[in-house]
Amino acid sequence: MSAPMKAMILAAGRGERLRPLTDETPKPLIEVGARSLIGHHLHALAAGGFEDVVINVAYRGEQIVAALGDGSAWGLRLHYSREIPGELDTGGGIRQALPLLGEAPFALISADVFTDYDYARLQERHHADAHCVLVDNPEHHARGDFGLVDGRLVDRDPRLTYAGIGVFDPRRFAARDTQRFALSVVIREALAEGRASGEHHQGEWIDVGRPSALEAARRAAERG
Repeated sequence: MSAPMKAMILAAGRGERLRPLTDETPKPLIEVGARSLIGHHLHALAAGGFEDVVINVAYRGEQIVAALGDGSAWGLRLHYSREIPGELDTGGGIRQALPLLGEAPFALISADVFTDYDYARLQERHHADAHCVLVDNPEHHARGDFGLVDGRLVDRDPRLTYAGIGVFDPRRFAARDTQRFALSVVIREALAEGRASGEHHQGEWIDVGRPSALEAARRAAERG
């Protein structure tokens, strides 16, 4: 039996739109119900069969490390990739973490979202270099990101929104010769080469980027 897929959680952001709350508390540690925002992801990853999780940290990163520790509270092994705030962007942060992720495809999750998506689905074999979970477009992103046709990402309408959840081939990041670049660059390159797939999640999903969204996530957590 092959080893479980590794996962990475993007947790290096500043959380500007949630200030002043994030002036003292890094966004991933904001409480959403009985758990922190990142705690919900760790709980779901453990339930989904993951064992090793890489977390990139920058802004107030040591607070995150101190709060989560080695991951044993969730039955996980946590590994940290430390960054200088604002230096790498999402894609660059993933590229820096590749020594911790290894050479096999890995799951990628943004700490900024609250969702009931079943992370066990990410363990399924995907034949694309970029497999993206998509959701219905929220009000603040009404135009969406990508179309979806027969499980393939396409660059045409109607579009859905990238959920901040996916599976990626590390070679896509290792091949880049710049330190700072966005994840979207990698996705669009894979799409242009016919190497990007997707799925439509129609359950709970909230982009916790604004105070109103944080309150909505807290209400959703209370509903269970």
